[in-house]
Amino acid sequence: MFYTVGEMAKKIGVAPSTLRYYDKEGLLPFVERSDGGIRMFKEEDFGWLSIIECLKKTGMPIKEIKKFIDWGMQGDSTIEERLELIDRQRDEVLKRIDHLNSTLDTLNYKHWFYETAKKPGTCDYPKNHHDDELPPEILEIKKRLNK
Repeated sequence: MFYTVGEMAKKIGVAPSTLRYYDKEGLLPFVERSDGGIRMFKEEDFGWLSIIECLKKTGMPIKEIKKFIDWGMQGDSTIEERLELIDRQRDEVLKRIDHLNSTLDTLNYKHWFYETAKKPGTCDYPKNHHDDELPPEILEIKKRLNK
């Protein structure tokens, strides 16, 4: 079974123009074309498109994604290169997750702070709490933020 650009785009949750752009950038060497030049996506193309979308969401540049796809098209001789690229990007994602968790800690602490200040109507109230008066989850966040 073949899918049109529009059908495949819907299936992976992107705009059809995104797939056309990917094709223009050389990311879709696996996609067949009809005699009239129309892209014909197969079910097995879904895996390639999924990894392209995954890598794109990690912030990987199109040039690097193309390199990964090219290596994939070369076959098993490039397993090591693909593994290294995936590991590098995985490390970058883990760093971003750590940063986002720190940001979430700050927001959670500030939520508690202003929620606590709202009751008496002053920010002095939560500022004057000693650590032993803080809820355990807030104390834990405070410790992480003060590292």
